[in-house]
Amino acid sequence: MIKGFIKNSFVDYPGKVAATVFTGGCNFSCPFCHNGELVKSPGKIKSIETWEIIDFLEKRKGLIDGLVITGGEPTLWPGLRDFIVKIKSMGFSVKLDSNGYEPLVLEKLLQEGIIDYIAMDIKNSPEKYAQTAGLKTLDISRIIKSIQLIKESGISYEFRTTVMKEFHSKEDLIKIGEWLKGSEKYVLQNYNPKEGQVEDKIFTPFSKEELSEYKSLLSDYIQKVEIRN
Repeated sequence: MIKGFIKNSFVDYPGKVAATVFTGGCNFSCPFCHNGELVKSPGKIKSIETWEIIDFLEKRKGLIDGLVITGGEPTLWPGLRDFIVKIKSMGFSVKLDSNGYEPLVLEKLLQEGIIDYIAMDIKNSPEKYAQTAGLKTLDISRIIKSIQLIKESGISYEFRTTVMKEFHSKEDLIKIGEWLKGSEKYVLQNYNPKEGQVEDKIFTPFSKEELSEYKSLLSDYIQKVEIRN
């Protein structure tokens, strides 16, 4: 189920040097996703055995602080919990990236205390969530449940939105701020066209001035707001 592996990253895990693994498959189909093959055709990508990751980390103790598990959507992987337990037993911190659509899985992981940091993607305001996630319909209660679980988890976390002009307006971002009011951290990730397009679609990033304005607006609702390009 692991389909990708970055051996060293200084940006994926705030404040830590980390390795990053990518799981295959996703329950969303975001039209702006840069990991199109990973999401839609994971079977075409050669899998990496978990022992290979574990062996690498064993040799990097003292040089790497933690492991980031991203995707795709990691909570769809049946082996996720056991893999995390093994990584934790080796002394590494674990950061999980998730779209939050499997709250029962998140709840179990958080209750076990085996996650150290979690980043949840917030696709858009509730009214535009399904469209932005590339779905005809979506059970927004599952997103709401995951937000609640993360806010009450007691661990470090961030909510984040990849923004582009075709999907996000100032009004949408204000609605997101109201929705996440009181949260610890929120990140505006500007869409990066240099990372490649999906299905020949073209999306437009915001200007620095626009992002600064949105950051100021969101700071009225959320403790810490960052811009990440």
